[in-house]
Amino acid sequence: MTTAEMVDLSEERSLANTLRTYLDITRPKVIGLVVFTGLPALLLGQDSWPDPVRAAWVLLGTGLAGGASSALNAYFERETDARMARTRRRPLPAAVMLPRVVLAYGLLLLVVSTVILGAVGGALAVGVSLATVAFYVGVYTLWLKPRTPQNIVIGGAAGGTAPLIASAAMTGSLSLGALVMFLLIFLWTPPHFWAIALVRKAEYACAGFPMMPLVVGDQPTRWRSLAYALALFPVSLVPWWVGDLGVGYAVVAMMLNLWFTGSVVHSMVAQESTVDWRVFRVSIAYLMLLFGAMLVDLVWRLA
Repeated sequence: MTTAEMVDLSEERSLANTLRTYLDITRPKVIGLVVFTGLPALLLGQDSWPDPVRAAWVLLGTGLAGGASSALNAYFERETDARMARTRRRPLPAAVMLPRVVLAYGLLLLVVSTVILGAVGGALAVGVSLATVAFYVGVYTLWLKPRTPQNIVIGGAAGGTAPLIASAAMTGSLSLGALVMFLLIFLWTPPHFWAIALVRKAEYACAGFPMMPLVVGDQPTRWRSLAYALALFPVSLVPWWVGDLGVGYAVVAMMLNLWFTGSVVHSMVAQESTVDWRVFRVSIAYLMLLFGAMLVDLVWRLA
């Protein structure tokens, strides 16, 4: 290999690493799950297939808004991230990126997402998107998270707005089905994050976050998780009750709710961090499969 070829290879690797870093700061796995929850809302209430190009732009705008939230969250939490083993390898605490660069990047993503959603989705979609970012960064990150054990309960509202953005963009309104999807994610969020908090309790204490296990204890936190898991059961069946989705979805939803609730009950009996971690993993699979069942039902109806 010649010197010139080695230089070219080094530059390619450097560019790839830079792009990977910018992607990592947006937490792509989280954003992927968020965008996925918006897919059923694109089809809900439609008599025919939506314009795929328009739908793709709506999802892109939604994803970029989520990426903006993640980048701005990373900017404001860079010091506390450095105190937690789970987050200390992120780009800012690892000193891979400069804070001002991340701040500019987050604002840029916010502007681009606003332009995209405004062009293809309209004012309501933009309003929901901007309110989501403002709530996640201004209310949850800066105010709720360091002050109250109810932080994730209230802050969870920011994670459930992808269906609302999709509904607003495609129909110009917030449909009942999209509101139910939002409520599902809102109720799902506490047991999902409390499972992490139970496992990473010492890290959250070091970072100064008053997560629920630190304030009320482990077992009371699990009881609260059970309450939210049980609340998911009837809410997940609302789309079937109102006729938006079919009996096939209802059967899958009931099975998934039994599985998720059972995992929480198991954690209450075992009282072990390994079982709490399993609740976290089950919660992700639960949400993906539930919204996947919605999507399959809606696609079947339009086919």
